[in-house]
Amino acid sequence: MRSKDRDRTKAAVAVSTGAGVGGAGGATIGVLELAAQGAATALSATMVIGLGAAAGGAIAYGLYRLFEKRKSK
Repeated sequence: MRSKDRDRTKAAVAVSTGAGVGGAGGATIGVLELAAQGAATALSATMVIGLGAAAGGAIAYGLYRLFEKRKSK
């Protein structure tokens, strides 16, 4: 496996792991909050979970790039 492919694989793993954690966090916190307010619908729950997954993936990718940059110096 080439170095470039290895770096892409590591980044994909970081993003997918972050998205999984973010989605779980969005499901736990967001949907429970909406249910407590009586405002939970299928659409709003899906949006909260999706936004949590997107945020988790973006944060994980940012952290991956930060640590890779530090490691290469």
